[in-house]
Amino acid sequence: MICPRCAASLTGKQRTGRICAHCGKRFALDPAVHGKGMHDIRIRVIAERATDHGRLKITLTQLWYLSRSRDYASAGRDPKGVPAKIRWLVALPVAAALVACAVLTGGRLAILPCAAACAALVVASSMRHHPGQLPHGQIIPAERTFRALMNGSWSAVYGGLPKGVVDDADPVPQPRGANRSGESVPMSRPKAAILCTDRAVTLFLTANGIPDRLEAVLVEVADAVGPGGRPTVLAAALSALAQYRSGLPVVVLHDADPQGMLLAPLICGVQPDRVVVDAGLPVSAARGKQGVVRLARHDPLADAEQLRTVAGLPEADAQWLGEGFWSPLAAVPPRVLESIVVRAVERALAAPRPTPREALTHGFLTWPLAPRTPRTSRASGTGTYNKKGTSSA
Repeated sequence: MICPRCAASLTGKQRTGRICAHCGKRFALDPAVHGKGMHDIRIRVIAERATDHGRLKITLTQLWYLSRSRDYASAGRDPKGVPAKIRWLVALPVAAALVACAVLTGGRLAILPCAAACAALVVASSMRHHPGQLPHGQIIPAERTFRALMNGSWSAVYGGLPKGVVDDADPVPQPRGANRSGESVPMSRPKAAILCTDRAVTLFLTANGIPDRLEAVLVEVADAVGPGGRPTVLAAALSALAQYRSGLPVVVLHDADPQGMLLAPLICGVQPDRVVVDAGLPVSAARGKQGVVRLARHDPLADAEQLRTVAGLPEADAQWLGEGFWSPLAAVPPRVLESIVVRAVERALAAPRPTPREALTHGFLTWPLAPRTPRTSRASGTGTYNKKGTSSA
């Protein structure tokens, strides 16, 4: 590997204890020890690009997504075949009964029960069972491992995280305009609301003062997962928005997952007179783009039929979510994410307020390029669409 201190090429013996044999200086990461891609120079370059050379602050979660060496996702599968315990629980008593019958019968007729007993045992041993599997995905290195390396080895060597990177677990530094207690000065009359379900994205926006710059209020709602996930998030979102005037435009930021795709249409169904801009990561981009983080998990809300009817997703996107796949918004490059939020708020402010009989949900986000020309269909996951009669499920 290349020494991040003196750029000398080091063999394994020349970097024992993560100390360069040429310059004698310590470095933080060794790919041979910490895994592929875990190298000081690579992590530093990724951080510089992500922060736009110091212009932005990013969270450690965002750096983790960008620094991953591999990610994969696998859909769930149903169990096939008969479990071994059940097979032998049936086959052994049957074989024993047939053998007993052969003993009692005697003579040539005993061959038939013996043959049947052997056949039962052979069939039981030849049958195979494939257990069911829930959808699952993984990112390498794991988040816990990456955080431990950055807060441990990296911070010990360089005195802290890379420049512009803040730890999600710590309070995020507030931008200019914050009061002495560290809290943002509330706006008396914000022009828009930014509703976000991802904590890393919320902290990213806060650390860079994006809501204040746009004269918008930032509302964070928990990204709950479980049978009661959707009602909980929807109720939390409506409760938070109730603190502001009914005509306040709302920009919704969410992952490309069932809960996120349903949130904006459900808000429209409850509050049809509010302008709602869906600036979440579109499923079409997450499903088809190279380089996008794709994961999988068991999600009780992953109902393809509901996603088609309520969220208006095309068949391919709804089926992808229904199989348990999803993609995190925090994995979007920070510069792109900043641009998307700014444009989404601008579109929300420019959109006409809908009539009580018509709910407007403006789809917006593209990844990783800038938004394309608005269209009247959401088949590609971009553009603007008008949904009438949106109802909650």
